[in-house]
Amino acid sequence: MINKKLRLFSGTSNPPLAEAICKHMGLPQGDMYIQRFSDGEIFMQVQETIRGLDAFFIQSTSAPANDNLMELLIFIDAAKRASTHNICAVIPYFGYARQDRKSAGRTPISAKLVADLLTKAGVTRILTIDLHATQIQGFFDIPVDNIFAAPLFAKDAASQNNIEDVMVVSPDVGGVVRARALASRLHVDMAIVDKRRPAPNEAKVMNIIGDVEGKHCILIDDIVDTAGTLCNAVEALLERGATKVSAYATHGVLSGPAGERLKASGLHELVITDSILQPEHILATGKVRILTIAPLMGEAISRIYDARSISSLYN
Repeated sequence: MINKKLRLFSGTSNPPLAEAICKHMGLPQGDMYIQRFSDGEIFMQVQETIRGLDAFFIQSTSAPANDNLMELLIFIDAAKRASTHNICAVIPYFGYARQDRKSAGRTPISAKLVADLLTKAGVTRILTIDLHATQIQGFFDIPVDNIFAAPLFAKDAASQNNIEDVMVVSPDVGGVVRARALASRLHVDMAIVDKRRPAPNEAKVMNIIGDVEGKHCILIDDIVDTAGTLCNAVEALLERGATKVSAYATHGVLSGPAGERLKASGLHELVITDSILQPEHILATGKVRILTIAPLMGEAISRIYDARSISSLYN
């Protein structure tokens, strides 16, 4: 039973997802006023009393990443100054998560910087889904709940395909744990794409580890950005005898040439979640299908508020 002291608010990054979460939970969306001045500054006012309440603010820090992040920080500050009891930032897509370590000399660890900004602003808890690097939870000194889309993907894949013909494929060595988890849920074998990345947003497929001939290959990843890695992997798998290649990814960043690459590729379909609001030109490719995470996020919010187990969501 949801208590009347719970309030859900939405930023401007993904209003449809916020509305779906509110609908799933049977709660109205909190009353907010957000304005951008002519120079780009953001003004925000919570137009209802939240003193002593628990406020959940739903905001993906997707493109425009800096504007959406600033909006989130401003809400946290407004809620803190309004004497809110708890402030939970619900961040379906956590931007800057790919900058989680020093990859070369004199480079930042931007994920840690964002964690510090959120904590200093006054947030008391973070809820997100499929962090790019799970160790980012350790960048915070507050609780971070990182939930997973794997059960959602497994259920969808099982309903859409003849599982006997399926093989799960990791697009790189770093994604083996994620691919193994999906393969285990589907009770199928897995393969690995061995690649090298000569520059950011560029990937060259070197080899396929595993026999994919005659298989419907399902690539699994957390993020698809420019789709270069994905489309290279699709080409390599088809060259090695795969009958069909599909892909699942939690976060469809899909920036730059992603739309054109998907449309021109031999990919059967890319299944993503609605953690990021997609523009029309991506949907128009005919290659993208969207699964909603609203019930999953709504249930997680309910469990956080009621102090119930999050991990039991997957049992």
